[in-house]
Amino acid sequence: MKKKGLKKARRRLLLLIVVFLGLLVYVSFNLFGVWLQVIDNKNSIATLSSQYDKLMEEEKQLKSDVNKLQDPDYVARYAREKYLYTKDGELIIKMPKSE
Repeated sequence: MKKKGLKKARRRLLLLIVVFLGLLVYVSFNLFGVWLQVIDNKNSIATLSSQYDKLMEEEKQLKSDVNKLQDPDYVARYAREKYLYTKDGELIIKMPKSE
């Protein structure tokens, strides 16, 4: 009679251990998945932060260009330099680029 009680106790203990190990494995896999997601999110944050900084610099440059293009003297000088427009009586002399 004592052997039957001992066998039942061992079975219960074995079942408890199996259930506990199953839960431990399940929680470990979920935790690992969340951990990978956190790492991925941190990498995304770093990438997006650098893109944001670049876009802010570009926006600052574009705002500066807009302010400059509102000045008629700057627009006239820019058109003459970039598109080789001239004032009446001006001649354009192209100089060879030095190496």
